[in-house]
Amino acid sequence: MTEAQPLSDLIRRAQDGDRDAFQEAVTPYIQLAYNLAFTIMRHRQDAEDAVQESVLKAWTKLSQLRDGTALKPWFLQIVVNECRISRRGRWRSVIKLPELHTAHARDSEDHVVQATDLRRALSELSEAERLVLFLHFDLDLELEQVGDILGISAAGAKSRLYRAVRRLRPALLDGEEPLS
Repeated sequence: MTEAQPLSDLIRRAQDGDRDAFQEAVTPYIQLAYNLAFTIMRHRQDAEDAVQESVLKAWTKLSQLRDGTALKPWFLQIVVNECRISRRGRWRSVIKLPELHTAHARDSEDHVVQATDLRRALSELSEAERLVLFLHFDLDLELEQVGDILGISAAGAKSRLYRAVRRLRPALLDGEEPLS
């Protein structure tokens, strides 16, 4: 049996009300969903809350998942929408403590500097630019799937990705010669 067959069986059982089947089908995507939510929300607790709400919404809207539709992009689209809804909510105006990051002693100084430069460069991008970079490069999604998640065409996703990379590149090169 292929990997897709058991997943479609799980989805069919979940649509019939089997919570265990739903949990088994969604569990492989929870870490991806959290990483995606964190990219948007930029706060650990907010990302966790968004993923929990997304799982609940996915469970209640599972009947809307059409045959042949892949679960991963469908679920990640729910995560993106939930993050957007959460960011617009009034509760977001509450002051939040900053995330505390510590560098491990075993990290080389160059690695820490590069990671800091990357974080700084990414923070200067818009949410939409960070999101398309994350979906394509971190989650390794095809441009069609990125487009589905963002509600745009594959060509639109490709265009956004190109513009995001173009804006990110100078911040990372900063004085280095660009590679041809």
